[in-house]
Amino acid sequence: MEDGLGSPLSAALAESDGRILDRVAEAVRQRRLRLAYQPVVVARRPSRIGFHEGLIRLLDPGGQVIPARDFIAAVENHALGRDIDCAALAIGIEALIRHPTLRLSVNMSARSVGWPRWLRLLRAGLAREAGLGDRLILEISQSSAMTVPELLAGLMAELRPKGIAFALDGFGAGLTHLRHLRDLPFDLMKIDAAFSRDVAAQADNQVMVSACLALAREFDMLTVAQGVETAAEAEWLAALGVDCLQGHHLGLPKLYPQGL
Repeated sequence: MEDGLGSPLSAALAESDGRILDRVAEAVRQRRLRLAYQPVVVARRPSRIGFHEGLIRLLDPGGQVIPARDFIAAVENHALGRDIDCAALAIGIEALIRHPTLRLSVNMSARSVGWPRWLRLLRAGLAREAGLGDRLILEISQSSAMTVPELLAGLMAELRPKGIAFALDGFGAGLTHLRHLRDLPFDLMKIDAAFSRDVAAQADNQVMVSACLALAREFDMLTVAQGVETAAEAEWLAALGVDCLQGHHLGLPKLYPQGL
């Protein structure tokens, strides 16, 4: 179900980006959008879920789940990408209201920083339920954060007093200007999945994870290791001092939050 094999959208991947855009736009119009919830667990107590990440999914006309990797590259530089960001936020807010114990991270991108409709959705959600911001984490990729640091700084200044936390997603995957880490008060650093891969045996990855941890501590950020696929990786990362772990070894994305 998760890979979308055999779906109409998967068949369209061999076609033009324009064709994919048409199919995604149709799914957005018909509200065939869902979040899949993947647990992020405490590294030293993996039975304890710290929060869930809400990962956007489309449903094809037959109800099959289509993961973001099958369509996001085609839409991210189009207005349709903003529609998907807005949908993810709206679904996430509804989930937080429906599940009072849920703590959830929702992805956003540079295209939505300062986007009026996205901001209206967020402010309306915060107004609907007191304390909702304390359970919401906004994730923004390293590349997006470096694209619009001034706009992001303004958004953080507005939203952090409302309890909202910010996570820097995929850290280490691309160029980072370290001065932006000083100016942008992220609460969490999500270390790129490439560094978790076989980390128990790969000396280069061990060095990279250690460097990320040192940097995170310097800027008072909690750390999440992404892409944890084996028990050996989980054990090594926990022993090194990573705060939280995320990956298929700890829990698959599901259409209902685990443990609620």
